[in-house]
Amino acid sequence: MIDRAWDLPELTPDRRDAGLIRVPVEQDVPFTRRVRALVDTVEFQRLQYISQLGLVQRVYPGASHSRFEHALGVYHNAARYLSHLRLDERFVSICTPKDAELLLVAALLHDLGHWPFCHPIEDMALANIPDHEEFAREYLLGDGELNKVLRTVWDIDPHDVLDLLVAHSDNPSRQLLRSILSGPIDIDKMDYLNRDSLHCGVPYGRNFDRNRLISSLIINEAGDGVAITSKGKTAAEMMVFARYVMFSEVYWHHAVRSATTMFARAFFELRERIDLDGFFRDRESTSIEKLRDTGRDTVTEPLLEGIFGPRRMLFKRVAEFAAVQDGELFDALAHRPYRELRELTNQLQQELLGSTSDESIQLLIDAPPPRREVEFRVDLYFAKENRYRPLSTVSPVIEALATRQFDDYVKKVRLFAHPDVADSISQPRLEQAIRSLSSR
Repeated sequence: MIDRAWDLPELTPDRRDAGLIRVPVEQDVPFTRRVRALVDTVEFQRLQYISQLGLVQRVYPGASHSRFEHALGVYHNAARYLSHLRLDERFVSICTPKDAELLLVAALLHDLGHWPFCHPIEDMALANIPDHEEFAREYLLGDGELNKVLRTVWDIDPHDVLDLLVAHSDNPSRQLLRSILSGPIDIDKMDYLNRDSLHCGVPYGRNFDRNRLISSLIINEAGDGVAITSKGKTAAEMMVFARYVMFSEVYWHHAVRSATTMFARAFFELRERIDLDGFFRDRESTSIEKLRDTGRDTVTEPLLEGIFGPRRMLFKRVAEFAAVQDGELFDALAHRPYRELRELTNQLQQELLGSTSDESIQLLIDAPPPRREVEFRVDLYFAKENRYRPLSTVSPVIEALATRQFDDYVKKVRLFAHPDVADSISQPRLEQAIRSLSSR
C-alpha cells in the first residue's frame, strides 16, 4: 500500500487538481496548478524559442521541436519513474515525498539555462564563455518570477533545485535523485532519444521498450543510484543501441557536423564583436539575425549565409578518420583545444589551397572536443541470486557499444571544404599534410 504522503497530485492524474497537457506522441502529461505556475514563468517560457537540436534542422527539416516540449517530456518521465519507485521500500526509505517534488521540479527545469546553439558553443571551451549552468543559477536564485513560484507555490528552496542540476551535496537521497535525472538510464535520455527520433523522421531512437525499462527500475546496492532487474536487460541494451545509432545517424551525421563546424568557426571569429549576454538571452531567431548582421562583409559571411541564409550551402566532406581504422590521423587532430585546432586548420588550408583564412575560410576540421562521452554503467539485479552485477559484464551489446568510448566509433574526425574547392583536394596529399603539420 502506498503511503498517503506519496499521493502527490502529479502522480495521481485522476485528482481534480491534475489537468493534462498533450505533447507528441500522444503523451498525456500531468499538468497541475503548481506545474502550470512554473511553466507560465518568464524564465521557463523562453524555452519555447530555443530549439532542442539547433543545427540538426538544417539536415532533418522536422527537427524544429523546442526545449520547452522536451522539458515537459522529461517531467512526464519523472512522474512515471516516481509512480513506480514509490512502491519500492528501499526507495521510500531514502527519499521522501518532498524529495519527489524536488525531482519533479528539477526535471521540468533541467534545461533552464540553455541558450541558442548551447552545445556547439560550450564544446569549444572558450574563455569568458559561461556554461549554461551559470544561467540556470541566475534564473533560479535571482529575484525573478521563477524563484517566487518555487518558494511560495511549491515550498521548495531554489538552492535545492540547483543542487540537483549542479551537484554540491553528496547525501544519498540527492545522489539517487541525480542518477534519475542524469545517469545511464535517466529521464532525460528516455525523452530525447524518442522525441528527437520522432521529429527527425527516423526510427532509431524509438525502438526500445520504455515501459519495460521503467517497470524494471530498482535501487542499486549502494543506495545512491538506480539499477534494473534482469527483466529489463534487453530493454536497456536496446536503449544503448538507440543512443549509439542516434549519434551515428543524427547528432554526428556528417552534414549536421558540417553545419555545426561552420557555425562554431563563425562564432569563434565574431564572439568579441557580439553582445554575448544578449545573444545568450535572446530567442534563437533573434540570435541568428544578430550573428548574421555581425558577420556581414567578413570572412564568416559565407559560413553563416550557407547555414542560415536563403540558399543552403554546407561545406562538403573531403576526408573522414575514425579512431579504430585511422588511428594515426585521428590522434593527430582529435581532442585538441579549439584554438589549437583552428590554427592547425589555417595551416592546412594554406598548405593545400595556397590561401589564408584572412582571405576566405575554405577548409574546416571537425574533431571530437577534449570532453569525452561518459560510459554506460548500470547494475543488473538477479533476484534468484540476490546479486547485483554490472550490465557490461553480462551483455555483449553494452561491452561493444558503451563501455568503449563513443568517440572511437561515432565521433570521427572530418575535414570539410567549401564546395568550390572540395574536388581539388586529393586524399593522399591531405593525409601527408596532416602528418607533416601535426609533427611540427
